[in-house]
Amino acid sequence: LTRIYPSSYNLLNIFGSANLSLERYQEAIKYFIKAIKLNPHKPTIYYNLGLAYHHIGNMEEAITYYEKAIELKPDYAEAYCNLGMSFNEKRDLEKAIESYEETIKIDPNHAGAYMNLGNAFVLCGDCHTAIENYKKAISLDDGTNNFLGGLLFASNYSPDMSAEEIFEYYKQYDKKFGLPHKSKWKPFAQPKNPHKKLKIGYVSPDFKKHAIQNFLLPILTHHDHQKFEIYAFAELKKEDSLSLKYKSYADHWIRTDRMNDNMLVQKIRELEIDILVDLAGHTRGNRLSVFAQKPAPVSLSWWIGFGYTTGLSAIDYFLTDERMVPKGSEHLFSEQPWRLNNYAFFCYQAKTVMGEVSPLPALENKFITFGSLTRAIRINDRVVKTWAAILKRVKNSKLIINSKGFLKNPNTVSKFKHKFEDQGIESHRLDFYYESPPWDSMRQIDIALDCFPHNSGTTLIEHIYMGTPFINYSNRPSVGRIGASILTTLGRPEWITFSEQEYIEKAVSLATNTKKLAKIRGTLREEMETSPLMDQKGFVCELEKTYQNMWDKWLKQY
Repeated sequence: LTRIYPSSYNLLNIFGSANLSLERYQEAIKYFIKAIKLNPHKPTIYYNLGLAYHHIGNMEEAITYYEKAIELKPDYAEAYCNLGMSFNEKRDLEKAIESYEETIKIDPNHAGAYMNLGNAFVLCGDCHTAIENYKKAISLDDGTNNFLGGLLFASNYSPDMSAEEIFEYYKQYDKKFGLPHKSKWKPFAQPKNPHKKLKIGYVSPDFKKHAIQNFLLPILTHHDHQKFEIYAFAELKKEDSLSLKYKSYADHWIRTDRMNDNMLVQKIRELEIDILVDLAGHTRGNRLSVFAQKPAPVSLSWWIGFGYTTGLSAIDYFLTDERMVPKGSEHLFSEQPWRLNNYAFFCYQAKTVMGEVSPLPALENKFITFGSLTRAIRINDRVVKTWAAILKRVKNSKLIINSKGFLKNPNTVSKFKHKFEDQGIESHRLDFYYESPPWDSMRQIDIALDCFPHNSGTTLIEHIYMGTPFINYSNRPSVGRIGASILTTLGRPEWITFSEQEYIEKAVSLATNTKKLAKIRGTLREEMETSPLMDQKGFVCELEKTYQNMWDKWLKQY
């Protein structure tokens, strides 16, 4: 048609949109540009061109064309919303929030704008406002979108909600997005050989350069391929060098990014996967809607993706340990908690680029430097008050926070500094920034401070590896007990606390003895390397026994 009618900008726009839907972004861009040359006054074509540039990661061009669409159509709500998403990708959160708010002024019932506002406030560290916006998005949604995902994520960080209140939202997720698939559950044939080689399927969007690599790579590296056949279901738009490494450790590499839910369910059933493992939880790129259809006889979710229950009654187990999920907290999980006996919920493989442990900074500085590397959303008002109390007690001490939430975001930095100033801490004692990789930041810290009620994860392990002890407040099951699990497995339970006051006292006590701190600094990496935290072969052996036990339990139903 475009050959017959080469001067039809409408046809060119439609042709570009078709290519856009097929993810042929460069082709789409070509036709949108042709359409604009024929009619430079049509806002929808500029909007579509912005969308294509956004998809290929060119945010500058995306912003240019969204703004042109708005210039031609000032009440273009969808263009404002997508403009905000492009600013969000550039970490310009202030402009992103302005764009979403403009969307809502034009269309007060725009559920997507409220959802995106929630995402932006999560990055700014404002948990309360994020939750309010997520709830508004859910109330306006017609049921076609999973806007609950953002609320499930943010509620784990709330210092005001109880574990029971949070779990209620997870039950809502199952009711809305899980249980409707129960009619699709199909029986599985009893295996003729109960002692067969088990097929394990790992489902993840993170088979690439990602923080999960320090936990997942050692698993795939040490699997016994004589007893287990490993399938990697990779939800990737693009493979990188680490993807190739993962691929070399898997017996089967299956890209799932072009498969819809029904196609992937069918594929898993055809392959006769025995145990299907979710490694994403409610993070971006998850395939929980596939797990909701129960495509494998045994399924489980594992901490390294999300840290808490999925909410899906279709998933059998939540892999954890007795410190993360103590007995008596089973009612807070849709899955049955399966606790590893002799290990924490993970094993760790350190990056070679981290370098050696440095001398204790306090020996040269003559003052204690406290620090945290964490998401801004973890630093709630209770945490600020507790950390400020420690700084008041430890004379001349300083606090550094390295957080991605501070990247290109001076307003957020200023907001957090004002919170500490309101608690009587002068700004010259505070240093808030973002730096990656974080190893030099860690070398500046004498004592790390963990957050609560949602503990940090990877960075706590890295602090230990860099010789820095951390103080932990053990709180809600699972995400509130990550630090306690790490410290117990390390053999350092003395740094675990169970109240804000005890947290303050232990941090102050540790800060008063630099000689002791220097000794800890010199031995902590070795302690970690010889602990179960880094016993990769032993952990995988335990994990494989767990898989076998799960399988044996399933067989017993026959």
